[in-house]
Amino acid sequence: MSVLAAVLVGAVALLHVYILVLEMFLWTTPRAIEAFGTTPELAAQTRVMAGNQGLYNGFLAAGLFWGLLTGAQDVQLFFLACVAVAGLYGAATANRRILFAQTVPAVLAILAVLLA
Repeated sequence: MSVLAAVLVGAVALLHVYILVLEMFLWTTPRAIEAFGTTPELAAQTRVMAGNQGLYNGFLAAGLFWGLLTGAQDVQLFFLACVAVAGLYGAATANRRILFAQTVPAVLAILAVLLA
């Protein structure tokens, strides 16, 4: 695996750890409210749901780290594809920025893994 591919896969994994932290632990803080475009009232009402979403983002990160640690490109590609699809869905249904924050980095990492 190339260094570039490993760095990109690692960056996508770290992004999802950050999202996990925002959704599971910081959902009602000003940082998460700003990042996700909610209000304090909505954040309070959706805290449990956001925690669940954060857990799923953690699973994506864990899968990517697992792929990196084992060197298994098929594992990396599977979890990167999951990230890309989730980003497409999020961009279509929640916020178009998700396409650039989640899908584009995942696709770039996929290309780097395939070319490695």
